[in-house]
Amino acid sequence: MRWMLLLFISLSLPTLADSDYALKPRRIAEDTWLLEGSTDNFAKANGGNIVNTAFIVTEQGVVVIDTGPSKRYGEALRKAIAATTDKPVIQVLLTHHHPDHVLGNQAFTDVPIGALAGTAELLHQQGDAMAENMYRLVGDWMRGTEVVLPTQTLAPGVRSFGNHDLRLLSLGGHTGADLAILDQKTGVLFAGDLVFYQRALTTPNSPGLSVWLADIATLQELPWTLIVPGHGPVATDTQPFEQMRDYLTWLDQLMRDGAAHGRDMAEMIRSPIPERFAGISLSRYELIRSVSHLYPRYERGQMRRVDSGMRK
Repeated sequence: MRWMLLLFISLSLPTLADSDYALKPRRIAEDTWLLEGSTDNFAKANGGNIVNTAFIVTEQGVVVIDTGPSKRYGEALRKAIAATTDKPVIQVLLTHHHPDHVLGNQAFTDVPIGALAGTAELLHQQGDAMAENMYRLVGDWMRGTEVVLPTQTLAPGVRSFGNHDLRLLSLGGHTGADLAILDQKTGVLFAGDLVFYQRALTTPNSPGLSVWLADIATLQELPWTLIVPGHGPVATDTQPFEQMRDYLTWLDQLMRDGAAHGRDMAEMIRSPIPERFAGISLSRYELIRSVSHLYPRYERGQMRRVDSGMRK
């Protein structure tokens, strides 16, 4: 029996040893570091590391923007920060409640974890279910991960951390409660999942594509110099905004036309994807999800009350 136990342990160890995010911060601006995730879907091969997280080393201390998809990621992020600077972490800012952005919170319970009120409420409502789903998707990477709610409610405005003034914007196109952060010293705009770039956007909590389009216009008008999307590469030009606007407009018109012509959901998910979007990661997968999430609203919008022409 003992040899069987030793064999089991020996077979298990490589799996545990391989569960290392090996995070390598990349300096993208003065005092500003990015940890760029894959543009693939959640998988055991990537441990759910499909997200961009970041930190700013201010005179006062380190401000962390999103904590990643698991306790293990959060711990790896904390180690990566410590290897970059000897200044303490003083603040976490969460852009929204989706699991890849917040399930690393356990590694930061010694500092304020700030989020919009709506983000805290959505995480309270959906966090456990999202964490369970992440366990199914990425397995052992999630070991020990539990939902930790924000401890601080953020309001729009400017918050100063040492020599960095961060402008906090409360928007809502992606989840209904989306925080964007503009560092007024460097011009770096942390857009969270309001901006996907070279990776198809996700829509499970979106209040509507028109809201999202309005948010894109708001962000583009800011005095930014560098855009950090929630997913995808950073950019110094307007391409992320243009790609988002183009895709959102196409998706909205696709579903409007489909509803107007009485097409069913099965037809809609088979819709051709324009060539200009074909190279964007997960285009077909996310179209199927977006139609599932949003198309019933468009169908309801085409319905007319059968008694609308009847007199009372």
